[in-house]
Amino acid sequence: MKFVAEALSLSEPAAKRLHRRGILKSAFIPHPFFSDIDEAYLLEKKFGKYEEGTFIASSHNRSYIARGFPKIKRTLVLEECIKKHFKGCDVAVEEKINGYNVRILKIGENIYAVTRRGYICPYTTERARELINKEFFNDFPDYMLCCEAAGLESPHVQKEIYGKRLEFYLFDIRNTRTNEALSVEKKIKIAEEYNLRLAEVFGFWCCEELLSNVIKIIKRLNREGREGIVMKDINMKRLSVKYTTSYCNCSDLNYAFRYFNDIGRDFMLTRAVREGFQSYEIDSEETRKERYLRIGKAIVDGILSSIDNVIEEGKLYERSKLRFRNKEVMELFIKHMKKLARVNFEYLGLDNEGYHVLFMEKQVISTADRIKNLISGGFW
Repeated sequence: MKFVAEALSLSEPAAKRLHRRGILKSAFIPHPFFSDIDEAYLLEKKFGKYEEGTFIASSHNRSYIARGFPKIKRTLVLEECIKKHFKGCDVAVEEKINGYNVRILKIGENIYAVTRRGYICPYTTERARELINKEFFNDFPDYMLCCEAAGLESPHVQKEIYGKRLEFYLFDIRNTRTNEALSVEKKIKIAEEYNLRLAEVFGFWCCEELLSNVIKIIKRLNREGREGIVMKDINMKRLSVKYTTSYCNCSDLNYAFRYFNDIGRDFMLTRAVREGFQSYEIDSEETRKERYLRIGKAIVDGILSSIDNVIEEGKLYERSKLRFRNKEVMELFIKHMKKLARVNFEYLGLDNEGYHVLFMEKQVISTADRIKNLISGGFW
């Protein structure tokens, strides 16, 4: 616990109190795959200047820290936000990838992938070691790569538009201890030099030119079934701002109503409100009618698909098919997932691409039980 206290500028008794209160939690399952790490902890919630998900590790008498992701503010009305927030600065517009956030850093001799919550993920780490150029960390030892992990073979968000295999899309490069981000131009230069895949940068505009270009990009991304954008001060000195497409909002509503008795009502409400404000700002009379149909279809299709699943299988699962190069990593990931959630898994076999496993996460029992009751004549 001493290394945690030093990393967070606390006394050792204070660090121990955080652990007793459940704010400081173990961040990994000890295993030879994590050979560089002696101990590792995460912050379950924000503490002082340290963000939720901050990761602290000890490796051969040296401490490492990876600060948690700063919150990205969301706007629902583009025009007024741009005038107020980006006045007088040049802005980069980047794609907001629909996946899950990971921080990739080097600890000891190996690369590790840390999730938003602060856990080392075996599956994501194995994939990062395949794809990420270690030379970056030799040249920038105090920095981490902030990426969105996306693809169909994802344990959290399955999206076919990003391809089958899990890929990493770089959106920030940050100092592990201060969380200070490199400028957008510096990030792009580094990505080219070290062959890192970038979240697409659509362009750079001054405040006065931004709105018209952003609306064009949002309409295009909506047609392509993508999530949205992030607007960034090119020097990364102001807070970044995100904005999502109607496709993303409706996709979320479809998901929420698929598991209507398990997903919080706030989740459903916020997506519906986003649609209302987007319609206010950018819709014509014709596109507003299209939006009505799109929202209604997302909601009804979500419920119908769950009813069909319960009738056919009697259960509702979140499913994901993953493949592993190493059998030990597969077994470690199963332990990791069981620690975080109630899961079932089915081994699908081995081929020249690796070990294939189907994961079924039991997070929708309440909705399944409610559907069974209702279709057998029960009351709401």
